[in-house]
Amino acid sequence: MPTIFIPTALRVFTDQQAKLSVDARTVGEAIQKLVETYPKLRPHLFNEQGQLRSFVNLYLGEEDVRHLQGLETPLAPDAELMIVPSVAGGVGTQERVRSLIDDARLQAITLSQEEVLRYSRHLIMPEVTMEGQRRLKAARVLLIGTGGLGSPLALYLAAAGVGTIGLVDFDVVDYSNLQRQVIHFTSDVGKPKLQSAMEKIRDLNPYVTVIPFETRLTSENALDIMRDFDVIVDGTDNFPTRYLVNDACVLLGKPNVYGSIFRFEGQASVFWAQHGPCYRCLYPEPPPPGLVPSCAEGGVLGILPGLIGLVQATETIKLILGVGEPLIGRLLLLDALQMRWRELKLRKDPNCPVCGENPTVRELIDYAEFCGIRGEEAPVETDGLPSITPAQLKERLERGEPLVILDVREPFELEISRLPYPFRHIPMGEVLERVHELNPADEIVVVCRSGGRSAQITRLLQTMGFGKVKNLVGGVNGYAQEVDPSISVY
Repeated sequence: MPTIFIPTALRVFTDQQAKLSVDARTVGEAIQKLVETYPKLRPHLFNEQGQLRSFVNLYLGEEDVRHLQGLETPLAPDAELMIVPSVAGGVGTQERVRSLIDDARLQAITLSQEEVLRYSRHLIMPEVTMEGQRRLKAARVLLIGTGGLGSPLALYLAAAGVGTIGLVDFDVVDYSNLQRQVIHFTSDVGKPKLQSAMEKIRDLNPYVTVIPFETRLTSENALDIMRDFDVIVDGTDNFPTRYLVNDACVLLGKPNVYGSIFRFEGQASVFWAQHGPCYRCLYPEPPPPGLVPSCAEGGVLGILPGLIGLVQATETIKLILGVGEPLIGRLLLLDALQMRWRELKLRKDPNCPVCGENPTVRELIDYAEFCGIRGEEAPVETDGLPSITPAQLKERLERGEPLVILDVREPFELEISRLPYPFRHIPMGEVLERVHELNPADEIVVVCRSGGRSAQITRLLQTMGFGKVKNLVGGVNGYAQEVDPSISVY
């Protein structure tokens, strides 16, 4: 029977099943049987009108079914159907992309004796040689972010001899970064990430010029920041900035070297509208806020940014050298649990609003409004939501008031930290079907890690007639930071 492969982000709704065999003759029939078996999966694949969501792609083998017969595409008995949601088409390019460094720029570049020795293993490669190394030195690459993906990117591009590296970041190093952001060390905690990254790059290769941009990338500054760079490398972790980077690259005619990561899975591609599709051709619009968890909410294996970041670094160097076949028109998928790489073909969408035949996006827009602010980018919007602060919660509980604490985190999160009071535990994904276990007459305080998931459940319970439900501002982490430092923060 045909097999459906489930991505990590959706396995929480399939009892952690990674694949399912179904007796189906078409793609649509297979997906319907999947959601009948796992009803919780339905809202993540279909909208309220019963249509497949635009940020969910279905691939039969390496072909996007949108470019076959859609949901009517027939399935062979041994067919493999893959769900590819945005984390958050099909012809590969056969076009040889020339080096981004023109001959005029190249003529002004020389290598010192020390640089010749440093890059000697490159110089003896016929794909690089002295000329290619000079192209690398002439290149200007902009990294958006110096976090999980940006760390290996910055280190390996600097080591390879990319002459100018721009860094965009506004964050500071935190202990929770050190599990994966390998450019930052324990001694850097509290430092601006830009300062930490610049120090490491200069120690690694003093011949690299680093241009820092200590700011959040916005619609107001993106074109000015990106304009003078040859390659833009997307190391972002949120949808508004990802769409902003894509649209700015299309408007400027720049290649966008893309990567994204979640738990044990990653994606990589090169989006370059002059030669193939852009990110919007793959995902025309983002998931609704809250539907796709960020790495802060869902986690990421610390090694995964290295695997995907090095793919991005490799693609960047290939574009600079003008060698090989870049990932234009191809999406590379990694399932690190199975240690399997898959390649899917992408098509340029003639109706794409930014790179299509009749584009409607001709300037940068408000991407927070377009996507909905999510993840670590900003605090969850709680205007009008009944809330309680950690200090208020402690005070009321110590007075003996009969509050019901509802913890909606996953079971394994309770092993990390928990409030020092009796509580009810119903994971977020189970609240709807277990709501009968709660009493609408009780005053309920909903708790999660940092206040985002609990805010969603608070709103849900309000719509179901719970008139005395409140959200704990800042979650368990906020309680630990404001009230009880003996509780672990994660």
